[in-house]
Amino acid sequence: MSTPTLRLRFPGRRYHATPWGRHVNEGAIEWPPSPWRLLRALLATGYATLGWPSSEAPPEARALIAALASVLPRYRLPPAAGAHTRHYMPLGVLDKGREKTTLVFDTWAQIDDGELLVQWDVDLPPEQTALLARLAGHLNYLGRSESWVEARLAGPDEVPPEFDCTPVAGRLIPGPGWEQVSLLAPASAEEYSLWREEAVATALAALPPLPPGPKPGKKPTKAYMVAQARRDEVAGQFPVDLHAALQITTHLLQQQGWSLPPGSRQVVYLRPADALEAGAPRARRAHSAAAPVEAMLLSLTTASRNDHALPPVTRTLPQGERLHRALVALADRRFGTVLPVLSGCDAAGRPLASGHQHAHVLPMDLDGDGHLEHFLIWAPQQLEATAQAVVRALRQTYAKGGLGELQLALTAAGSLADLRGLALPWSQGVERLLGPTAGATRWITATPFVPPRFLKPRGRNSLAGQVAAELAARGLPEACEVQPLDPGDPRWSRLRHFVRTRQGGPQPPVDCGFPLLLHFERPVVGPLCLGYGSHLGLGRFCALGDDEQVVPVVPELGAAT
Repeated sequence: MSTPTLRLRFPGRRYHATPWGRHVNEGAIEWPPSPWRLLRALLATGYATLGWPSSEAPPEARALIAALASVLPRYRLPPAAGAHTRHYMPLGVLDKGREKTTLVFDTWAQIDDGELLVQWDVDLPPEQTALLARLAGHLNYLGRSESWVEARLAGPDEVPPEFDCTPVAGRLIPGPGWEQVSLLAPASAEEYSLWREEAVATALAALPPLPPGPKPGKKPTKAYMVAQARRDEVAGQFPVDLHAALQITTHLLQQQGWSLPPGSRQVVYLRPADALEAGAPRARRAHSAAAPVEAMLLSLTTASRNDHALPPVTRTLPQGERLHRALVALADRRFGTVLPVLSGCDAAGRPLASGHQHAHVLPMDLDGDGHLEHFLIWAPQQLEATAQAVVRALRQTYAKGGLGELQLALTAAGSLADLRGLALPWSQGVERLLGPTAGATRWITATPFVPPRFLKPRGRNSLAGQVAAELAARGLPEACEVQPLDPGDPRWSRLRHFVRTRQGGPQPPVDCGFPLLLHFERPVVGPLCLGYGSHLGLGRFCALGDDEQVVPVVPELGAAT
């Protein structure tokens, strides 16, 4: 048994389809393709390419269609933009010596890259799965004939963990950035059978009573035959089953006066508000030849270019979490896949066990003015071409407090050593982030260290014990001394104002941040990020020069046994 997922690519980069009940000149686009359209396309493919008899599809095909109609599919949408052309169609009629024309709109969804994924949450037996794979392999267009499509049935290891267009089904709207779209979907075979029985009975009850039937051995009267023919005609307007309803032609529906196909229903789906962009599609950089890089630095600006209106450093964690979510969502939407280097999870949604090699999203105050003006995307395992394309494509983020949209721009990409070449004063911030080229033996808190486990007075869960475990998990040498700093010192008192809990992730076992001074026997090169939220900006340390002094420490908190 398997859960089927279709992967559809549009080689012509166009998808032409008008929603049911809308005129082509309205410029409306059915996006994503409705469940009704998908099932009709699969049936048409079987008749056209698999040699099904014109009168009846084989039993395994009927069972497949019934299974797919029993559930509403969910979608993962590639980036798409609405586009159209206008042309004047000749009517073949002269008016004052000139041929009359009429303005016609040709509207489509422009899909430059990515795949459309459609998944039905239903278990199919092997024979139906094989048939669906054959039908998908022969599907060559979807919607109008200009909408060329390449389709295939995905393997179980290719299915992404999340879909971004799903039925509403009475659930609450997840928040801003979503919109509703109505799609035509089939009823289940059982629902259609019950509906047809009631609909036929209602339609026949509206007709005049049937005259008395013929006596045994006698021919029926003409009135009886006419009335019976009329009743058969009315009942014949309702297809005998769902399979027949899916195959009824649009011309016949119009003749019989149907406003919606029998057996269909309008279903409300939720999709991202930018699922179908208005205007020309965004230009996309070629990314196939980009060499892997260790880090990418993004600058952050407001519309007014006022640096003091940027988020304060105390909001490091929320800004890092917000940018991380945006990167993961953009990767899913643009490329239809999960990028473990950005998400920190595998395709099944499990956290990576790679020793913190995936991306760190670090909000930075490189010029030391107390406001975040950069984001460092740093991945020890390196950012390959697709991940770089996602980072480059992200153009804005948001901040609390009425700031609204903040602009992002790529400042640098390469190795961490390349960042040392930035102009002043940013290069000084980089120097403290990385330490001297040869490394530093003393590292001091830049953002508070939040213990990842419950604190104990001694042992591996003490403050020093948890720091030691964090260093070991990252392949760093053990600190010979972990010294908590005096929280009463004004330089560290601001740390209590830092946000220390995530909005969309696990909460810390202890909502408390510590200023620490770490001593190493041999020099260590940064970045040094430890503890809860370390991939989003918390627990970041900066290198301390040999001549820099700190306030006396509180030794009892740093003891480890």
